[in-house]
Amino acid sequence: MVVLPSPLHFSTSFLSSATASTIVALCVFFALLCACIIIGHLLEDSRWANESITALFLGLCSGLVVLLVTNFQSHDILVFNEDLFFLYLLPPIIFNAGFQVKKKRFFRNFNHILLFGVLGTVISFCLISLGAFLLINRIGEVNLDIQDILAIGAILSATDSVCTLQVLSQDETPLLYSIVFGEGVVNDAMSIVIFNSVQSLNFSSINAVKALELLGTFLYLFCTSTILGVAVGLLSAYLIKTFYFGRHSTDREVALMMLMAYFSYMIAELLELSGILTIFFCGIVMSHYTWHNVTGNSRTTTKHSFATMSFISETFIFLYVGMDALDIDNWKASKASIGTSIAVSSTFLALVLIGRAAFVFPIANISNYFVTRESAKIEFRSQFIIWWAGLMRGAVTIALSCNQFSHSETTSQEDSALMITSTITLVLFSTMVFGSITKPLIEAVLLKHSKQTTSDSADYHEELGLLFLESNDSIEQSNNQPFLRWMMRYPATTVHYFWRQFDDNFMRPIFGGWGFVPVVPGTPLTEEEIS
Repeated sequence: MVVLPSPLHFSTSFLSSATASTIVALCVFFALLCACIIIGHLLEDSRWANESITALFLGLCSGLVVLLVTNFQSHDILVFNEDLFFLYLLPPIIFNAGFQVKKKRFFRNFNHILLFGVLGTVISFCLISLGAFLLINRIGEVNLDIQDILAIGAILSATDSVCTLQVLSQDETPLLYSIVFGEGVVNDAMSIVIFNSVQSLNFSSINAVKALELLGTFLYLFCTSTILGVAVGLLSAYLIKTFYFGRHSTDREVALMMLMAYFSYMIAELLELSGILTIFFCGIVMSHYTWHNVTGNSRTTTKHSFATMSFISETFIFLYVGMDALDIDNWKASKASIGTSIAVSSTFLALVLIGRAAFVFPIANISNYFVTRESAKIEFRSQFIIWWAGLMRGAVTIALSCNQFSHSETTSQEDSALMITSTITLVLFSTMVFGSITKPLIEAVLLKHSKQTTSDSADYHEELGLLFLESNDSIEQSNNQPFLRWMMRYPATTVHYFWRQFDDNFMRPIFGGWGFVPVVPGTPLTEEEIS
């Protein structure tokens, strides 16, 4: 007689096939994620702490416990894996940022966002690279080549606005939130685009042609990544509008939106483009067209599902960074003295401070010079907060640093380890110190009554300009003089008006969007959802 194994035997043999370290790591991270959610809820009204700092602190404590248990030996649970970060943790965050963005506010301040996110990142990259070239090789016995120096410029230019956005309010500080939020997303994408551009060039000989080649590579990656994201977003809208998946199953609608969003990121990485830019603009397009084509149940499900995945990924990343800071292999491999380590980390911090200030204040004041409306100008107190908000560095900085120096063939192991540990020190210091001061600083620097007045005034002038612009008598005048005046005085409103005309006449009939009624009618959209 053949005796069949019991179900318990099957379960036990399955678990035994997995490595113990993987099971331990999953248990630790799941427990820490739950702890972060609970502690973050309890600290919701705290002026000095938020969920990002809590997760980072718990990661540090957990990493210390792991080191004590393993007698300060290397452990896989502490190693930062950039593939895990870029392929699984970062896409949900960036997509949800584009999907949940208040599009009217975002594109109303799009000129500021582009100036800070694109031009500002380039200025910061150039100044940090120049400072690193002049200072780093003079500290101790550090010896880096030109590609490593430029990589440091790109690495330190990547801001981390997640921590800051947790203490900013879209309702109380709409202008500030929109600029910091938009700049943070564009900056991350720009930093990675510049980093990839640096990696793809041969720096055996530096000349003006190389500089133009670097600029051309950047422009190519930026434009093609954006176009790809828009194309995939439009494709998802067209498929869902055409096939009416909601007739039979709302699950298919939700699944298709999630898969298409992730597909846009993967195809961008496969084509060696910027996945961040691609999935961000894919999220914007999906929220404008695709989301309105699905049923009411699917709209509710996708909105909360994307937000939940983004929240878990953000918390997981800060835990990950905190534990990676205690990766003993990096600290052992770096044979630099304590003084050299402090000098390099302090140099990094000084370059970040100077590189950030070098573009925030000049760009803001130049922009204010060309703005006629006082309500649309960025006052000095807001400029200071924008500068402060971009000083924090996070997981993108560590991931790029590990990518550059973990397997470098031209840089010595000691110098590579020193660069990684100095980057980790910068991330910990900026997040813990700058992050904890941000909320009290905003309350002290920004006056609530002035912020509310600025927001209301801006909205009033924008709507007033739109009313005049939509008047045929104002537009159809000889020599187009009124149109040119409105274009110069209200550029955002004017562009928005003509975009709405094009969108209503050509885009929505093909790709759907607000106003399209699926076969299975959904719940009516609120004014907040439409915006």
